[in-house]
Amino acid sequence: MKIRRISALAATVAAGALVLSACTPPGDEGTDGDGGGNAGIDEGTSINIGWNQPFYEYNSNSATGNATANAIVLYLMNSSFNYYDKDLNLVTDESFGTYEKVSDDPLTVTYTINDDVTWSDGTPVDAADMLLTWAATSGHMNTVEAEEDEEGNVTNQDEVDAGVFFNNTSAGLALVEETPEISEDGQSITLVYTKPFADWEVNFGVGVPAHVVASHALDIEDAQEAKDALIAAVNDRDAAALSPISQFWNTGFQFGNALPDDESLYLSSGAYLLEEYVNEQYVTLVANPDYTGDHAPTVERVTIRYNEDPMAQVQALENGEVDVISPQSTADVLASLEALGDGYNIITQDEGTYEHVDVMFDNGGPFDPATYGGDEATALAVRQAFLKLIPRQDIIDRLIVSLNPEAEIRNSYTSIPGSPNYDVVSAVNGMAEQFPGATDLDAATALIEEAGVETPIDVRFLYGASNVRRQQEYQLIAESAGQNGLFNVIDGGDDNWGTLLEDSSGYDASLFGWQSTSTAVSESDANYRTGGLNNFGGYSNAEVDALFDELQVETDTTRQGEILAEVETHLVDDAFGVTIFQFPGVTANNTEVEGIDPISISPTIFWNFWEWSTTATEEASS
Repeated sequence: MKIRRISALAATVAAGALVLSACTPPGDEGTDGDGGGNAGIDEGTSINIGWNQPFYEYNSNSATGNATANAIVLYLMNSSFNYYDKDLNLVTDESFGTYEKVSDDPLTVTYTINDDVTWSDGTPVDAADMLLTWAATSGHMNTVEAEEDEEGNVTNQDEVDAGVFFNNTSAGLALVEETPEISEDGQSITLVYTKPFADWEVNFGVGVPAHVVASHALDIEDAQEAKDALIAAVNDRDAAALSPISQFWNTGFQFGNALPDDESLYLSSGAYLLEEYVNEQYVTLVANPDYTGDHAPTVERVTIRYNEDPMAQVQALENGEVDVISPQSTADVLASLEALGDGYNIITQDEGTYEHVDVMFDNGGPFDPATYGGDEATALAVRQAFLKLIPRQDIIDRLIVSLNPEAEIRNSYTSIPGSPNYDVVSAVNGMAEQFPGATDLDAATALIEEAGVETPIDVRFLYGASNVRRQQEYQLIAESAGQNGLFNVIDGGDDNWGTLLEDSSGYDASLFGWQSTSTAVSESDANYRTGGLNNFGGYSNAEVDALFDELQVETDTTRQGEILAEVETHLVDDAFGVTIFQFPGVTANNTEVEGIDPISISPTIFWNFWEWSTTATEEASS
């Protein structure tokens, strides 16, 4: 799946240059590093990392929690069956558990969690947790769907509250229609697919703790009794029990302004524990003394400090407030980093994130057919005209080339430049012709005149307000779209833009980035499928849905590329939106920290945290 790179991608963001130093985390409280699997901890060591969007939800599988900002924190906290290494090879972590493809026909996979793996409250991590992941994301437990009006408001809330509604469906797990079977010892679960699924190996894992969800939803204190009740509810498809379970799964792990008093809402099964959370300022994680896996860290504390202003992050690095930064860079940022001189490492490379503009199809705005009495052709003409005026080449020339002289327009919704499918897809999807990088004012004007729509057309434009590069992109887009008086682009910049994406009633077009979480060929499914988790604009095309159905079960790589090309041709023809550029990645750290070696997909710089080391101590970095 793709996740919103909260500016990297999604949710509340702290503004202002003082955030990184506004409050200092605690110094020496917490674990002493003795015992457990973390005997190699260097006591008193800490790393402070500058990031551009705050952690805000523990459940990263929910519709609201799907964001890089959450994923990176949870990667430090919770173990999983596999991860991507430096070369993007998928590596299994057998210190957590194993999985085995038992059969190809039907596709059958058994997952087993080691019996010494526990949540940080001492409760075993087991098949109940995996069963909850399937129940919550397969869609097969749902008895009702949320219905929305043209402004994005849920119109059947009472029905949703009374029924069973988990707010995210995985296209892959939807192919597992029968309830998975749990082994007698409770450590294994077996999934049987109704069809082959090309990306099965990155399709499943442990999400939020089953005993915590059931305990809160069903008012059961004992952890094992809570798990047993959840298993029974799923096996029996007991709507009366599943209704509160789904409600808590959807919203129960959303963080507010402070660390919850209830510690069960942020349990760990991995290398680090969440120790402190200050909303929009920082989170601090401390090494888990009970972790026994292969990824035990040596650094005792990791603090992630938030500021969306890249130059403020550079200043914080220079001042010693942070040790590592990976901001959305500009030429000024790179020049400032290079000017820091000795004592700092700078890594530049392309990231797996790409910038794009999407338009809304179902919010009663200028791109919605309902605005024109259901006239699809008029709405399409307005969408096409607007997208023809996105100055893609100008944005790259002004903001990206100085960081990457080889930067080019990205002309694919689904494939990264340089990947095997990119040339095939971009050659036939029609994006470069339909939405040229240099813009086409004459064509845009003709479309609006032919459609007979009164101008200027108001377009509410959502983006990260404190993100300097996006501020500049917005200005270029607003000026270009305003030519000939065609569009009046209204500044909807907001530091909470990520959480606002779910409600399209407040905006008509958006600018943000998608970051890949895997190399799966079907990961873009959720962006463009009708009702998909990341399909915020209400786009719906039955032919696209059918093509993704085919892609899920297609194992021939040549045909996979052909399917993606067909999908993208529809997206271009329907004027879904446009892609702009691949992110130029810049990571910098002081030389006291070693082991920073970013990869292009989530979790980026965090993927090898167990290889980090530092000579810095908490007293030195406070």
